Amino acid sequence: MHDSPRRAAPRAPVRIVHVGLGAFHRAHQAWYTAHADPDRRWGIAAFTGRSPEVAAVLERQNDVYTLLTRGAEGDHLETVESIVAAHDGGDTEMLRDYLSRPEVTVVTLTVTEKGYRRGSGRSLDFADPDIIADICALGEAFTDREDTPGAIANGVLRTMPARLVWALDARRRALPDSTITLIPCDNLDDNGSVLRSVLGDLAALISPPLSAWIDAQVDVVSTSVDRITPRTAADDIDAIAAREGIHDEALVVTEPFHSWILSGRIRADRPRWEDAGASFVSDIEPFEQRKLWMLNGAHSLLAYDGILRGHQTVAQAIADPECAALVHDLWDITQRHLGASARRAGVDLDLPAHRAALLERFANPAIEHRLRQIAADGSLKLRARIVEPVRRARAEGETGAAGIATVAVWARFVIAEVQAGRELDDIAAEELERRASAVDPGRALLDLLAPDLAADPAVLGMLTDHAR
Repeated sequence: MHDSPRRAAPRAPVRIVHVGLGAFHRAHQAWYTAHADPDRRWGIAAFTGRSPEVAAVLERQNDVYTLLTRGAEGDHLETVESIVAAHDGGDTEMLRDYLSRPEVTVVTLTVTEKGYRRGSGRSLDFADPDIIADICALGEAFTDREDTPGAIANGVLRTMPARLVWALDARRRALPDSTITLIPCDNLDDNGSVLRSVLGDLAALISPPLSAWIDAQVDVVSTSVDRITPRTAADDIDAIAAREGIHDEALVVTEPFHSWILSGRIRADRPRWEDAGASFVSDIEPFEQRKLWMLNGAHSLLAYDGILRGHQTVAQAIADPECAALVHDLWDITQRHLGASARRAGVDLDLPAHRAALLERFANPAIEHRLRQIAADGSLKLRARIVEPVRRARAEGETGAAGIATVAVWARFVIAEVQAGRELDDIAAEELERRASAVDPGRALLDLLAPDLAADPAVLGMLTDHAR
């Protein structure tokens, strides 16, 4: 018989709301908050994303969990107590309740790239069926009821933008003069601007007064986040139970490295995350580009090329000389353009040291980061991780060949999955399957990522060369 992890101190009051309760949040923002808040003033109420399962597990464990940090020197275990309440993401009544409280001043988010429901650029995708359904529900609640909106039952709103706009409306009515800070922590280029855009698009459509209030009273911060957090395996849970006598269904496995860089105006109160190692900077762009182009870009390349070569984890793929060579080629072009961006911003990114550290992190055998976990939603991820640096390289007279090679590897992966009859884990799965069966599937798939590059004969030539 094994014990569950136990809470050692009274719960902190809820002052932070988090949307997207998954392993990364528990390894990152919740960990930073726990280490920055020794007096336990900042409790987190966390809402799940697609499934309520994690909330149910945490509730059974008194909302505490074990963080297992695995490095070259061995394992480190700690119990994290900063989450003090966990809820089903569909519980919008509770979300509205929290945001109506004056002591709640921060909302953080980890909903993955597709959770923002954006279309072209940073705008909300008004053709998304779930967005359409949410607009109908919100529209009915606000119609002719600007002073007192109608009710929306739990579970009706499907998307993060709709749920958050609905909750911000409750705060506007309860605390019209208050400010609140939204902090997106997903791998998007300028994620703060993306979040503000999708919320603003939706609010402007359903309630102009709410839209104006959000513009005036809501601060949205841009961030770059980094901590490799693979999906926890049942073997991990069993091993800790056998070794420590603790059976933790919410166990999180992560690496020793951690980084959180934030940029933007914050008027409301917040934890002193900098005491736990977070950095506040005036210009986020060089840091987010370094993360997206070097770590995330290389991860995507390793995922697709590694799977095609029969590997299962990042550590296995980076140990393959041919995979590693492609990664170094990709880093060569990204490093040149990151260096120029950093010089313009007056920032020292120390790219050679960062590159060496990434190799060490990728090779960490204690972290079983599964390639298929990384490979999900490539049709979204590659646009920021690979296409953007290719565009910049070509704009400055370079070929961007290493980036095109990465797109070619992704295309081969998609085609192989479709031909093998395996279901693609991608938000655009149906469209990818259709394009993978085209006469020229490589070009058809590139056109989905970047129509401008697909229209360039030089790029198509490189794509064809790398597809062989």
